[in-house]
Amino acid sequence: MARKKMGEILLENEVISQGELDQALLRQKGTKKPIGKILEDMEVILEEDIAKALSTQFGFPYVKRFSRHRFPQAVLNIIDTESALAHLIFPLKVEKKTLYLAMSNPLDMALQSDLSFKLAMQISPCVATPDEIKTAIKKHYLTDIPEANDEVSINVLLVDNQDIVLNAAEAALKKEGFSIYKARNGAEGLKIATQLHPDLIITDIVMPRMDGIEMFKALQANGEIEDIPVIALSAKTAAEEEYQLLEMGFFDFIPKPINPIRLLGRVKRAIRQKNK
Repeated sequence: MARKKMGEILLENEVISQGELDQALLRQKGTKKPIGKILEDMEVILEEDIAKALSTQFGFPYVKRFSRHRFPQAVLNIIDTESALAHLIFPLKVEKKTLYLAMSNPLDMALQSDLSFKLAMQISPCVATPDEIKTAIKKHYLTDIPEANDEVSINVLLVDNQDIVLNAAEAALKKEGFSIYKARNGAEGLKIATQLHPDLIITDIVMPRMDGIEMFKALQANGEIEDIPVIALSAKTAAEEEYQLLEMGFFDFIPKPINPIRLLGRVKRAIRQKNK
């Protein structure tokens, strides 16, 4: 028997009307967006509706309110913070070499295959809303992140693996009253950004563990922080490099070595644009 499509499931459960489904199908033409995302953008369904439909359509267990539970540290250690944030996944439990994994996208078979090989475990996906997974990650993974400085209006996150760059940028920006937070790679920067929601991120492109582009893509995949402007730093100053970064969606580009006056000008421009 053919598997029912998500639109049909939502329609049968009276979550949407036939007219809303027809409109969504028209909008979907020529795009690669799933119908659930189209309907969510139309503001006719919620994340929970999509999760429940995926559960019905593919037979995944639907999990919710798990963020309030306690999890053994050994289970949490199976998935590192970087992977949890980048893919919106959360480890629930392990039974007989099977990892039960909350996923916002349980259809990501490549990720499941990669994790299964890396961990030598079978992956059993459970569908959960992105908001539920984010809440669980913040509660159980991001406990070492400092609180945002409420006394200063602008919080800036600097991400670079070179102390000389971090210190130079911090000195220039602190003179203007900005509150500065620092990270030494993209993974650390992603953790801080998820917790603090800074007003601006300035990141180097080439870094170990997670580079600036990988961090930027992870930020863009997180609906809560995708609107934070990100300025790229790079020692590669060719016009092609700048063009590619701006095409990806970076707000601006600053070549290395950093010129303090240029840095201040670009930062103030980004803040003004964000506050419009």
